[in-house]
Amino acid sequence: MFKEVKKHKSGARTGLLNTRAAPVKTPFFMPVATRGAVKGLEPPEVADTGAEVLLSNTYHMHLAPGEKQVKNLGGLHDFCRWPGPILTDSGGFQVFSLSNIRKITEEGVVFKDPASGRETLITPEKSIQIQLDLSTDIIMAFDDVTGLDPNKDKVREAEAVARTHRWLLRCIAEFKKQTKNMPKAKRPLLFGIQQGGLDKKLRQKSLEFVQSTEVDGIAVGGLSVGEPLKEMHAMLEFLSPLYDPSRPHYLMGVGEPINMHFAIEHGIDMFDCVLPTRNGRHGSVWINGDKKLNLNNSGHTSDKGPIDKKCDCHTCQQGYSRAYLRHLFKMADPLAGKLASIHNLRYLQRICEGYR
Repeated sequence: MFKEVKKHKSGARTGLLNTRAAPVKTPFFMPVATRGAVKGLEPPEVADTGAEVLLSNTYHMHLAPGEKQVKNLGGLHDFCRWPGPILTDSGGFQVFSLSNIRKITEEGVVFKDPASGRETLITPEKSIQIQLDLSTDIIMAFDDVTGLDPNKDKVREAEAVARTHRWLLRCIAEFKKQTKNMPKAKRPLLFGIQQGGLDKKLRQKSLEFVQSTEVDGIAVGGLSVGEPLKEMHAMLEFLSPLYDPSRPHYLMGVGEPINMHFAIEHGIDMFDCVLPTRNGRHGSVWINGDKKLNLNNSGHTSDKGPIDKKCDCHTCQQGYSRAYLRHLFKMADPLAGKLASIHNLRYLQRICEGYR
């Protein structure tokens, strides 16, 4: 399933993750297609950036168009025309991001759809069922994400970790039940998620628990939710020697270049984040040296050069100038965000390729 190919003295490693859709070399970055599409880009354009794995979201796909509809249309691969592996988040992140419209119980989480007002209960079992109906290749266990609420106490954090562990066992049981007749080579991979906020004792306890189960991969959740950079890096450094080397390590929701470099050099193999496309749609791009450039700035009005002369992305190679891109942004032309997103996605793929 996963094989570590080479480990560098820096702590970075390369590996091969075998999914039922295709094998993938690590480390890798997954563009986010929350509702089945990377905003503004066609799948071939996403693939041209070097992306091999796409991430979609269980909660949002459940709301619309619904997993049964996707299943009837051949599964998420056929539905969104993505031939490679797809990972689905479990809906656990929405426990954090939609905290004002959800209620947590031991059974699961009741969400209130902000558009219709309809209430939806997602349990660990339901999350697994939805993901299997979507027919994705890497599915995530349902977890309780607390974030960094200043009003939250250590008791709430400890309760969330314990609940995440109980829910993981329920996810594993449901996964086994639903896939018992599947040949091993045809079944998706199941990843468990470690939580614990910025509490090292809780983090270690959670990691040990997740790694004591038979999940195929280990995800680090609950970071990159507003904590200072130094604290995130300190936690990644603390966890680095504790990971099981025989399984892939996935840092959820991280896509800043500086954080990816640090994480890869501390044992992380997989990433996802909305930043490259979200920032791109607002004119913010990364250039050589992990610097940020704002294409909306007036200083680019007469700049004939590409975003980055050292970049091999479609946008830069086609010679689209900074001046032209600034013009598109000022005209609110959707092409602006598309071209900037392509550049940003390629930038993060180049980081991963550099380590490989």
